[in-house]
Amino acid sequence: MQASASQDKGAGHRAPPPETVEVRPAHRFPTDELEKLLLEKLGAKLTGIRQMGGGQSNPTFVLATDKGEYVLRKQPPGKLLASAHAVDREFRVISALAQTDVPVPEAYFFCDDPEVIGTPFYVMERMRGRVFWSQTLPEVPREGRRPIYFGMAEAVARLHKVDYQAVGLGDFGKPGSYFARQIARWTKQWGNSRTRENPSIDKLAEWLPKHIPEGDDQTVICHGDFRFDNMMFHPTEPRVIAIFDWELSTLGHPLADLAYAVMRYDLPAHAYDGLMGLDLDELGIPSEEEFIAAYSEKVGRSAKLTPFHKAFSLFRLAVIIEGVVARALAGNASNVAALQIAPAGLLMAERGWEIANG
Repeated sequence: MQASASQDKGAGHRAPPPETVEVRPAHRFPTDELEKLLLEKLGAKLTGIRQMGGGQSNPTFVLATDKGEYVLRKQPPGKLLASAHAVDREFRVISALAQTDVPVPEAYFFCDDPEVIGTPFYVMERMRGRVFWSQTLPEVPREGRRPIYFGMAEAVARLHKVDYQAVGLGDFGKPGSYFARQIARWTKQWGNSRTRENPSIDKLAEWLPKHIPEGDDQTVICHGDFRFDNMMFHPTEPRVIAIFDWELSTLGHPLADLAYAVMRYDLPAHAYDGLMGLDLDELGIPSEEEFIAAYSEKVGRSAKLTPFHKAFSLFRLAVIIEGVVARALAGNASNVAALQIAPAGLLMAERGWEIANG
């Protein structure tokens, strides 16, 4: 049975952006030194550049060469918040995870010389597969949707099972006290990126430190932005073949990633592609409880989310969105539609405050 047309139409799903577009004027960069570096590192001659159509953070480009296509990911131009847009961390973590069963693209080289294209950048493998931009998976038959959700649960479980010490990431972050440090960090980021009032962010910044659950010392590699459109699935199979956008990755608490992965279950269908209020059974989408159970089985331990974990994820995403709005107003956002996301910053914080006060 297929999901009804009215069900999918009412789901508020996002139409996928074009895979690539012409390089946006604000993100153009000189190519002479890049051409030399590509020849030196990969033996490849640059023949063209296109910009990836999606993304709100680090500009990403497809490099066409006589040896095939590669992907270049760089910091955006302009003044940046401290520790933001950390492409060096992205390169380091995907290089380390290449020796595990976590699906990542191959990382070829990192360049921190601003004389090459103006900002630090790295070059990685060009992957081919399916990226899903809507939580309701409208392009997938109903019977194929549950396996895809469980493929996502398996991917984050694989990440959380990695021995971070064994892969050389023992100093990738500070073990323990993750939530306390993250709340302080994102409260500071909110102060640095504020362009308007968002009262619920302020309320959450005060509430969250007082409600951190016991057990904040559990440590794994956290992706930090684990969602459908930051991963690629096999062209025909329900398994993840690559996880992208590791800018926010660090050593942290596994429930932070898990809460972020299920966030859309707590958001209304008309806003930010939420699942709340939809007939999930009719759509062929597992419930939040089923997703968490699938994760728990794959990771080998029982996972239980509390209102704190959910409120924390919404607080953090609200601050991230406010940062996107600030970059858009400054004219250096990665996505030309960045300002369209502005209402979501208010909604995320308000929903987080509602959950906190449950």
